[in-house]
Amino acid sequence: MPPASPSSSPGAPASKDFPEPNAATATDTATATAVLDERVEAPLVLDTEPPRTLRFRDHFALWMNLGVSLIGFSTAATVLGARGSELSLAAAVTAIVTGTAVGTAMLGVAALIGARTGAPAMANLRGLFGTRLSYLPTVLNIVQCIGWGVFELLTISAGAQTVAHTTGYRWLFVLLAGALTTALTIWPLGAIAVLRRFVAGAVAVAMVYFTVQLGRQGVPDPGAGNWHGFLGATDAMIAVSISFVPMAADYTRHSRTARSAFWGSFSGYTVAQVWCYVLGLMALLQSDGDPSRIFDSFLGVWAGWLFLLVLVLRETDQSFANVYSTAMSIQNLLPKVDRRVLSGGIGVLTTVLALQIDKFTDTYSNFLGLIGSVFVPLLAVLAVDYFFGAGRHGWDLSERAPSRWLMLLPWLLGFVVYQVIAPTPVAGWWTDAWTSVQEALHFTPQEWTSASLFAFLVPALATWALTPLTRRTAHA
Repeated sequence: MPPASPSSSPGAPASKDFPEPNAATATDTATATAVLDERVEAPLVLDTEPPRTLRFRDHFALWMNLGVSLIGFSTAATVLGARGSELSLAAAVTAIVTGTAVGTAMLGVAALIGARTGAPAMANLRGLFGTRLSYLPTVLNIVQCIGWGVFELLTISAGAQTVAHTTGYRWLFVLLAGALTTALTIWPLGAIAVLRRFVAGAVAVAMVYFTVQLGRQGVPDPGAGNWHGFLGATDAMIAVSISFVPMAADYTRHSRTARSAFWGSFSGYTVAQVWCYVLGLMALLQSDGDPSRIFDSFLGVWAGWLFLLVLVLRETDQSFANVYSTAMSIQNLLPKVDRRVLSGGIGVLTTVLALQIDKFTDTYSNFLGLIGSVFVPLLAVLAVDYFFGAGRHGWDLSERAPSRWLMLLPWLLGFVVYQVIAPTPVAGWWTDAWTSVQEALHFTPQEWTSASLFAFLVPALATWALTPLTRRTAHA
């Protein structure tokens, strides 16, 4: 690799092994780059400088598509609350907007770091923890990305069955979705170009159509005046946005500027997720609050099947993101392996698993949630160390990056805070153990004790307090 060059953003540190192009050079070659944008692809191995072809509109289109999800429509029920104690419509919408904005701001920070370093998400953790210690969160991310990739294929097949009014041919829909997903991961930058040129517009049209049609039918408000549970609903929305943090840099490493990476991801994802959940809320309320009947509302409008089909087809961008980010995570462990081989293998694996699994059990879904809770405090530690700690002088992202054991402490502290406030129900013994900790601390979670926010703030402050020491050890 050539030596790191000056950053194009004032005060932005360069990173060893993943240089950012010089700003003057980027300006001089802008015209030539624009011509090549559609033909350049992502590097095949980890230690190759990534092409910087993505602009604001590319980021906006990518994250707008990722912000719309069939899962998001149905999980609007987690925001509304249990039957008989539903939030008011105003409270639910406010929770969606607030939680999404807070969570997506965190996503934008991860996106910005990736744009500055030019490294994939898990490779950035080499700078935070050292190469060998970065393998721990990398393995966890591989597990969760494969799990969510399988879940997305199951969601796509279920959506296709709904549109086709059949309970059969699940295997066929899984195979088709798996094949399309794998093809997209082989040409990731080409896939983003397709999303920008064609898919984003079609999705916007479908969303507008459903919003107008459902809005004309009126939206009941069973919890009128109730704001009890508002902060819990907001916390749920923060968690949804943060779920993309461990993969954001896999795409924004190709950004022309850090600014376009941040604002493209923040604006695209915020607009789309708010719209998706509000629309899901409308459909849910018109389905008498039953999540299993939510798509009946979409199919109940004229030509609803056609526009729902558009949303089912675009769901493959979710599986694409999970499969491609799995490959990028594995490259942190095996940096010399061709990403096309990894993407193809992971695509086949998720397809085979989806063919074998009819549905996820609650236990496994909660397990994925447990892994997700790991990445809220991890982002806090990552951001503080990058902007205020060792990252200010340039992280070492090489295969020889030394271990930084002290950085594990605030990460672990944040995970403990999250579980004390909101134990993930993966098993009875796990919940009982954290309940015992609550009793020992004489702590009772309140409505204002947001697990996501406190699990971010506490490790962030701890990392900041350790900054003088961690700066010295990082450059000793």
